[in-house]
Amino acid sequence: MPFSHSRRAAVAALLSLAVAGPAAAQNWPERPIRIVVGFAPGGFTDVLARLIGQKLQERLGQPVVVDNKPGAAGTVGADIVAKARPDGYTLLLAHSNSNSVAPALYPKLPYDVVRDFTPIIRVATTPLLLTVNPDVPAKNVKDFVALARSNPGGLRFASSGGGSAQHLAAARFMLATRTEMTHIPYKGSGQAIVDLLSGQVELNFESPPNVMTHAHAGKLRLLAITSNKRSPLLPEVPTLAEAGVPNAEMLQWFAVMGPAKLPPEITKKLNAEVAAILKLPEVAEKIASQGGDIVAGPTEEFVRFLAADSANWARLVKEANIRLD
Repeated sequence: MPFSHSRRAAVAALLSLAVAGPAAAQNWPERPIRIVVGFAPGGFTDVLARLIGQKLQERLGQPVVVDNKPGAAGTVGADIVAKARPDGYTLLLAHSNSNSVAPALYPKLPYDVVRDFTPIIRVATTPLLLTVNPDVPAKNVKDFVALARSNPGGLRFASSGGGSAQHLAAARFMLATRTEMTHIPYKGSGQAIVDLLSGQVELNFESPPNVMTHAHAGKLRLLAITSNKRSPLLPEVPTLAEAGVPNAEMLQWFAVMGPAKLPPEITKKLNAEVAAILKLPEVAEKIASQGGDIVAGPTEEFVRFLAADSANWARLVKEANIRLD
């Protein structure tokens, strides 16, 4: 039976799409790029997105717009990217919360962290600081652990929400020290730090930029850092392992990802461009000033890391019996 005009048109359209796909990838980018951030402006995820976005714009010759979509520990923004067209024009500044921890915390997560994303490059990591109000009668981690054990549940720790990095760091600390403390979740780090300063809560595991100024002013006390090495910004602050608490190391990570099935040409180009950006002195200096360590590396390395990291978080969530109400 001969093709009808409409059927010929449909076949022609499909053939043009098949040809246009690789050509579009080769010509990418031809229009503005959006980087989605699953957190409010001002945090380290947002800082990284704007830093990388500005440099990508200069290097690629197309506008790069940062789009903040905060909510549910970064999963709202991640879901937007998971459902976006894989054409290289919608990217995610991913965070360990939304793209590694989330499956263990959210049984009804609207996306699959493996199936629905294309890993591109891991950008940086940041540790957290065990920070206490100066009225807490403990000048070091050993005394702090003794204090917590003497009054189970009596010490209150703040976090920027259930399942946040701060919450998970405290959970890991409690497992490692066999202590029990009370979780006080907030909707972000801002109010959590306000209440830490006022003594409404006794402690927090917080990102360095959010507490360093207060600590230098004597308004907060830094007991330890959750990385496996001391920070050049705070050389006097010991690691938890140095302070006698092994197996409590924790780092947040930040990365560039795209939707699933992103063309390999675009993935490769983005990896190379972001890697080059991370080598720029002004970029490295900005990340270091926020307490971050640059990671970079090939896409394949990031893929391997993701599998191991997700498994580690799943174990912690199960062992600590973390549940989100």
